[in-house]
Amino acid sequence: MSAATAIPVADCTWPWQGFPIRYQKAGTTGAPMLLIHGFGASSDHWRKNIPVLAETHQVYAIDLIGFGKSVKPFPGDPVTYTFETWGQLVVDFCRDVIGEATFLVGNSIGCIVALQAAIMEPAQVRGVAMLDCSLRLLHDRKRSTLPWYRGAPTPFFQKLLGIRPLGHFFFSRLARPKFIRNVLKQAYGREEAVTDELVDILIGPSKDEGAADVFLAFVRYSQGPIAEDLLPKLQCPALFIWGADDPWEPVELGREYANYPAVEDFIVLEGVGHCPQDEAPELVNPILQKWAVAH
Repeated sequence: MSAATAIPVADCTWPWQGFPIRYQKAGTTGAPMLLIHGFGASSDHWRKNIPVLAETHQVYAIDLIGFGKSVKPFPGDPVTYTFETWGQLVVDFCRDVIGEATFLVGNSIGCIVALQAAIMEPAQVRGVAMLDCSLRLLHDRKRSTLPWYRGAPTPFFQKLLGIRPLGHFFFSRLARPKFIRNVLKQAYGREEAVTDELVDILIGPSKDEGAADVFLAFVRYSQGPIAEDLLPKLQCPALFIWGADDPWEPVELGREYANYPAVEDFIVLEGVGHCPQDEAPELVNPILQKWAVAH
């Protein structure tokens, strides 16, 4: 609950294909929004946005299967950790839980999930807002354009991580508060936003059974769609918000997405890094509210 708005946020569970999926919900009026987190995060990464957006909208935030407080099945049959899987999860959530066409708001890989869902079921999606969309620079097709000395090590590293004991050891070295804090300080333009609370939010789910295998499955996933595949097929309006200081997804590359017909605006936030919703919610929330109300 936000002290500023006093709008309660409900923590809920939804059974999807027999798997418990965690989501949060707030607000009772206005068009619905579904907030979709990035890799390694959860719906709690939107804690600074949910109560404020709920002043004008019905707001939902989901933990994708494999992340947050949602279940983390072993990769394979029946769950593969691909954008097609997450896209279907989002489509089903919009239909079965929300019950009407929804604005999708994503961060990082959550943007690709949102685009995938919008392509799969256009009638379920009113618009897509993307915050620092993942460029998927390690995708097979993109890596093939790099000089050999930059692209060649990635498959070798991915193959090593496929050795399960080695992969689990690697994950255990990463899933430590000090390491997570250092990574966040690199990714965030506003270092003061890297708090103990944020570190706890990200590291908590890493202790769950299956977390390491999900992490390794995605790190080794260099196929599937990229934004360049999906944007030309998009039938709803799109908005891009981008942190100018994002070291992972350079804004200079992201600007190319503004050229697609569905993209209405490309907004750059100075001094902000990879997670604008958490670093600069006072800037992001009004932009999202104004955009959604206009549609």
